[in-house]
Amino acid sequence: MLISKRVIRSLLPSILAMALSAVGLPTEPILPPKPQGEVIAKCNKILNKCWWVPKSTLKLPGKPPKPGKPDQREKISKTVCEFKGAVQACTDPVKGNWSNSQQCYMRRETPQPPFSDPRWQGHTDGSIWACTREQGYDQGRHIVTKWVWLPGTPDTVVVDPVTLAYQAVTEMELAAPLIRTAPDASQVGLVNMPVWLWVAKTENTWGPIVRSASVPGLSVTATARVKAVNWSMGDGSTVRCEGPGTPYDASMGVKGSPTCGHRYVKTSHKMPDCKYPVTAVAQWEIGWQSTLGDNGEISMTQQAATQLHIGEAVPVLVDPDGGAVTVPPKDGC
Repeated sequence: MLISKRVIRSLLPSILAMALSAVGLPTEPILPPKPQGEVIAKCNKILNKCWWVPKSTLKLPGKPPKPGKPDQREKISKTVCEFKGAVQACTDPVKGNWSNSQQCYMRRETPQPPFSDPRWQGHTDGSIWACTREQGYDQGRHIVTKWVWLPGTPDTVVVDPVTLAYQAVTEMELAAPLIRTAPDASQVGLVNMPVWLWVAKTENTWGPIVRSASVPGLSVTATARVKAVNWSMGDGSTVRCEGPGTPYDASMGVKGSPTCGHRYVKTSHKMPDCKYPVTAVAQWEIGWQSTLGDNGEISMTQQAATQLHIGEAVPVLVDPDGGAVTVPPKDGC
């Protein structure tokens, strides 16, 4: 007796249900947690799987379009969240939110690993994200995770508070610190004499600065300010200043800075260009709060550089008998 393909297809759900029941598995597909936004549940009883699909991917009822005219019944012809053509849930309570470009669920690592971790790839800004997906559908499912450094946020389809927090930070346009020193880069300092260090304060270079980002039903407000500035002086010394430092004024004479300073014990004549390379790294702390009660902290850095020429006092020898003035030879700088 021949059985048509249509009859076979109609019997497949019943056959699958009996097979699942025999091994003790649920016969009805389980719907994952509902993500934010306007979505509708889609289930496939043959695959025994359910997922959420944004309403914008659904075809609207109506008559077929006339030849030569676009189909107004379908806003988007392509499923929003997919892996190699297979529909994916756009969010997962453990793995995070789906990114079509990364082809995985993205979740920011908390806490972030130290900058010495190779996952940073030498970067000191941005964040490390866990990129997770299931593999081996035909050979047993297993979870595969890789770590990705991103300067900002991933292009996940579903927006969560962390993603909005990074969007708010992007709106801040945080800038490198405005370095100020005395002596400055155009002058020559002296060994064992004080060097004053400070940064000029603006909203984008010091804070506090407040920005917000939102989607329908969710808003996040972030506040950023510099916690400290770490100075690398070029001679192997580092100076950490919890504040911006004190601006120098000529009336202060040759005393050291009360808040942020350094003294060189050697000249810079052996350095390239006869100058010490000086770097200031501003350590930003950013706190955010969402309208749903979520909150968190983000750490970022911005840095700038300058150079300082450090020499030594040169004695001038004068002939007491009225001869020519003798000046010791320079060190090449």
